[in-house]
Amino acid sequence: MSATMTAPFHLDEDQREIQGMARSFADERLAPHAVQWDHDKHLPVDVLREAAELGFGGIYCREEFGGSELTRLDAALIFEALATGCPTIAAYISIHNMATWMVDTYGTDEQRAKWIPGLTTMEQLGAYCLTEAGAGSDAAALSTTAVLDGDEYVLNGSKQFISGAGTAGIYVIMARTGGPGPKGITAFVVEDGTPGLSFGKQEDKMGWRAQPTAAGTSARTRSNRRTPIIGRVSARVTVSSSGAPICQAATRPGAPAWTPIRKQAGMI
Repeated sequence: MSATMTAPFHLDEDQREIQGMARSFADERLAPHAVQWDHDKHLPVDVLREAAELGFGGIYCREEFGGSELTRLDAALIFEALATGCPTIAAYISIHNMATWMVDTYGTDEQRAKWIPGLTTMEQLGAYCLTEAGAGSDAAALSTTAVLDGDEYVLNGSKQFISGAGTAGIYVIMARTGGPGPKGITAFVVEDGTPGLSFGKQEDKMGWRAQPTAAGTSARTRSNRRTPIIGRVSARVTVSSSGAPICQAATRPGAPAWTPIRKQAGMI
C-alpha cells in the first residue's frame, strides 16, 4: 500500500509581494495605533481609505469599477498580514470586502455602477447583516422577512452583531422571501438612512472595540434592490485569517520562554 505524497505549498512571487505590502501597512499604519483605537472605540476610517489605495477595498471584485480582481488566497494572505497590526481592523476590512463582493458579483449593472466605485475606495463602507438572536450558527433559520409590495420589498426583522453598524453606507441584509431553509433567503442592499432602518447601542466587547458592532432593526424598511443569496464558506475563510496572527504571536520567540516562569495567583 503506497502513501500519496502531497507536493509542498509555496507562495509565488506576486503573492509574497502582496503579503509583504500588507504586512508593511500593518506595521506602519495599524500596529502603532491599535491599542489606542481599541481604548477609544474608534474606527479609523481615514486609515481604511489608505488601505483602499493599496487595493484592499475590493480585493476580489472585478476591475471594472475599481476592484483588484485577486483570488481568495490573496485575500487571506492580506487579512492575515493586516491582522499582525490590528486583528479588529483586518476583520472589518474582510467584512467590507465580503459585502462589496456580493454586490459586485450578484448585483445588476446599475447597482454595481452606483455602489462599487465608492466601496472599493472605502469612501463608502459596507456591512453584512445575517446573524439573528435565534439564528446565529444556524443562519438558514433566520426569521427576518421581505414581502413584495408593488415594485418594492418591505423588510421586517432584527439582526445582531452587525460590524460597521451606524457607520456603513450600505447594508447587505439577508431576509426570507421564500420557504424554510437557505433557498428561501434573499440578500437586499439597503442604504444608510433608509426609513425604518435603525440600530441599537454599541456592544460592550472584550477587545474588538475599534470596530462598531450593534444590533439593527428593519421595521417596514423598503428596498427594491435585490440580489440572490450566496454561500458563506469564503466568508469564514477570510474572517479566520484575521485571527491566525493572534495564535502565531503566542508561539513567537519570547512567548514560550515566558510561559514556564509566569506567575499567577502565586503559582507558576
